[in-house]
Amino acid sequence: MRPLSFLSKLTIFAFVIGTLPVVFIGSFSYLTSSNEIQKNVNKSKMELILQINSNVEHKLTTVNQTLNQVVNSSVLKRALDNPLNESDFILYNDLRNEIRNMQSFDTKLEDVVLLNQRKNWMIKNSGLYRLDQYKNYEQLTNLINTSDNTSWVLTPSAWFYSEESSNVTDCDYSISLIKRLPTSKLHKYGLAMANIPACSLNDFINSEIEPFDSIMILDEHHRILLHPDSSMIGKPVYESGFSDASTISDSPTPSGQFKTLIDKKDYAVTYLKSPMNGWVYLSVTSIESMTKESNKIGTYTLYVCLLMLLLSILTAWIGSRRMYSPIERLLNQMGQRKADIKSKHSNEFQLIGEHVQHLFQSKSQLEKEVRQHIQQVRTFFLIKAFNGHLKKREFIEELEQFGYLTQVEEWRTMAVLTLSIDFCDDSDYEKKDLNLLLFAAHNMIEELVSPEQRLAPVIIDQTVVTLIGSTDADEVSFHKTLYSLTENLQQEINNYLKLQVSIGLSLSFQSVHRISTAYRESLEALKHRIKLGKGVIIQYENINSGKHYLNLNYPTHKENDLMDAIKLAETDKAKELVHQLFKSIFALELTPQEYQIPLTRLLNNLLIMMQESGISLNQIYHANGSLFEEMLDLHTVTEIEDWFWSVVIHPMIKIFNSRQNAQYHNISEKIIDLVQNYYDTDLTLEECASRLHYNANYISSIFRKETQYNFSEYLTMYRFKMAKRWLEETDMPVKDIAAKLRYNNSQNFIRSFRKQEGMTPGQYRECHTVSKKPSSGFDETM
Repeated sequence: MRPLSFLSKLTIFAFVIGTLPVVFIGSFSYLTSSNEIQKNVNKSKMELILQINSNVEHKLTTVNQTLNQVVNSSVLKRALDNPLNESDFILYNDLRNEIRNMQSFDTKLEDVVLLNQRKNWMIKNSGLYRLDQYKNYEQLTNLINTSDNTSWVLTPSAWFYSEESSNVTDCDYSISLIKRLPTSKLHKYGLAMANIPACSLNDFINSEIEPFDSIMILDEHHRILLHPDSSMIGKPVYESGFSDASTISDSPTPSGQFKTLIDKKDYAVTYLKSPMNGWVYLSVTSIESMTKESNKIGTYTLYVCLLMLLLSILTAWIGSRRMYSPIERLLNQMGQRKADIKSKHSNEFQLIGEHVQHLFQSKSQLEKEVRQHIQQVRTFFLIKAFNGHLKKREFIEELEQFGYLTQVEEWRTMAVLTLSIDFCDDSDYEKKDLNLLLFAAHNMIEELVSPEQRLAPVIIDQTVVTLIGSTDADEVSFHKTLYSLTENLQQEINNYLKLQVSIGLSLSFQSVHRISTAYRESLEALKHRIKLGKGVIIQYENINSGKHYLNLNYPTHKENDLMDAIKLAETDKAKELVHQLFKSIFALELTPQEYQIPLTRLLNNLLIMMQESGISLNQIYHANGSLFEEMLDLHTVTEIEDWFWSVVIHPMIKIFNSRQNAQYHNISEKIIDLVQNYYDTDLTLEECASRLHYNANYISSIFRKETQYNFSEYLTMYRFKMAKRWLEETDMPVKDIAAKLRYNNSQNFIRSFRKQEGMTPGQYRECHTVSKKPSSGFDETM
């Protein structure tokens, strides 16, 4: 029997995988029952109630905390002992500020009421009242006799009628936080109340609630605080058709579920009792609706299973083709035909395996070629190291990569050897053969000097350079060995190549990081062939008094940072960079004359930058002498640093700062002009930036630096300035003023104006009118 083809195996595998979802969905539908659905629904309802409870109590806690701040404030304590008449305007205004600071959009706090039965006054959002003349005097004073010092009470909204709140909400009831005053005395004769419209509890509930759910909140007396029908708020719960409130009261657990009848229909009730204020949170779900959902799930499952079965068969066929297509394309790219595969191989994978094996063989050949190029990369690294173009960290990493790190760390003494070819008149070679001769000398160094004593020699600028090292820490012994090695090398090259060569040797050193300095020393030694002639070995210790080659290591990066700080007029940063720069310069061990080189370089670069920036020398230096001569007359580090700062750098910073301030002031004036001309449009910072052709973040920072305000604050202030002018000088309706100042509705404008000025626009207009007339005694709204 012929074995199955590769495609047939893929088809069977894909069909098995494709039918698994059908089996899984069918099994899940069979095992899921109505009780499980109800259990899951109850669980989700409990999570929902917990979330609502958390949202509501978070807001109530915020209101309680802010009211505590008012109750415990020194302003209220003083007010409780004062009658608050016309002469107490400042104290009254302080109380109004305390109340206004409590109100925010998040807490939905509508009104804050303070009353003092002993001094016969009451303060609300709308003003100051005589308590015994207030319409609901008796109801409010009865609240002082409550047993708890702090409590949440459901109160009619009509008790707190005011010109503002009557237009804002249509809610008949308010949830009031009551605190009896004074808090520190046994006898209570005052009250502080924070009122939240009961209807606003809807805002604390997410929109995730299912259509067949009903969320209710009851107070500790089982009166309705929240109901889908707002007309039920304030009524006993039994009036809504719910007759088992006693089940919740008798339950020993703070949460749970039970079934009940509402309007002769079965409902599942999930409840949660709050330990904070005794409120009860209810989620009422119809059993009938859950049963309908269960039946729908069963019907949907049947259709889905049939559809998935058809899709699985189709997917199995399409999947097999898709799974085989990449393999087929791969075979086509390899130039193989299906007929050749069937005749020579049992399946496609055998052919692919043979090609992969061929790739591995090619990889080995490629690695062999790469190893041949490593020598060129190593040569490039050594050339950079000798020329000092590598940082310390990079140098160590490269040494480790090429296997030199361990060898170099074992060396105790090192020196750089530089070999140069000397052409004679009677030589058999011409200068055009120089590269070939250098290559020959390079190879002879590799043969005559063991790898343990050297790094690989490299050819740099018509010389052969290598680093010689020894584990012997005795410099005298190393010197003898090195001189013997160079004599032998010179003699062998002369014997085999018939060439005269000169060799320059650096001073010995212990740290491999001095390799670039040592290379310069060996080149410096070779320069003395001009006196000593050809075919010589020159040691650097015999010149320059045996001292190391001068290496200034000028701190270019610090100088660049200083230049940037000067241009940006960053005085403190520039001062610190000057100190760091001079610290780096004078850390070098140089003679007094040699210190003049980096100092002259610094002064020259500063003057070049000054000239390129359009600053003349007369702007910073008013003497008749020369800056360079004045600098060279200084003798101590402190004098030099102070001179650079006071004479050159700080005057330049002042000039750059003056230029920036002029530019900033010009930009700020243009932004202010745009605000004054377009304040009654939808003006934005981005639009200003576009008009002025600047980046928005840039002009924002400049405007705040110049005016001490951000753009939106300044625009709002100017709009309120215009609003007050219109209120004072015209009869323009508040609604029209709000629209002209780009507010979406007049209520938002009223709230913002009251927060800014401490009164509504109408009150402001009235006060301005009253201020032009004689005072007529006590006004109940102040």
